[in-house]
Amino acid sequence: MFRNRFIKYTVLTCSWIPVYITVTHHVVSVANIQGMSMRPVLNPRDDIGSDWVLLWKLGKTNIRNLDYGDIVLFKSPTNPKKVYCKRVLGKEYDTVKTRHPFPRETCTIPKSHLWVEGDNMSQSVDSNNFGPISTGLVIGKVTKVLWPPTRWGAKLSNGVSASGAVVK
Repeated sequence: MFRNRFIKYTVLTCSWIPVYITVTHHVVSVANIQGMSMRPVLNPRDDIGSDWVLLWKLGKTNIRNLDYGDIVLFKSPTNPKKVYCKRVLGKEYDTVKTRHPFPRETCTIPKSHLWVEGDNMSQSVDSNNFGPISTGLVIGKVTKVLWPPTRWGAKLSNGVSASGAVVK
């Protein structure tokens, strides 16, 4: 009797593993945001540790699902083992005003690419360093702060719109 119950429980538990993997890889997951490049919106204080956020992955590479001001997680275009968290400031065909160290004053973003920058410019490695990123590198869109509890549901907007970076 105990053995049958154990087998039934094990099979039932294991049957949910593919569902969990599918959901966390393609729909929604949780991510830990480290570093200072998105301050003051993410990780605003050193004393409370890093923020844990809800990451929406469904339709992540479709540029129509990404708006100006959205915060995205993406694989580094220069090192696929590295992941960055930045704000979308420009979309395909926009011409954006760049900052040092980008070699030109403006950049026209190619099809299926984004211009991303950190909110804390002095601490950010972003499109000004490596240029526009392909939407294929996007892992997901940050939708909510989950941890620490004092920051649950914190506002992710910093008032950024396309007008700040896009020149035409």
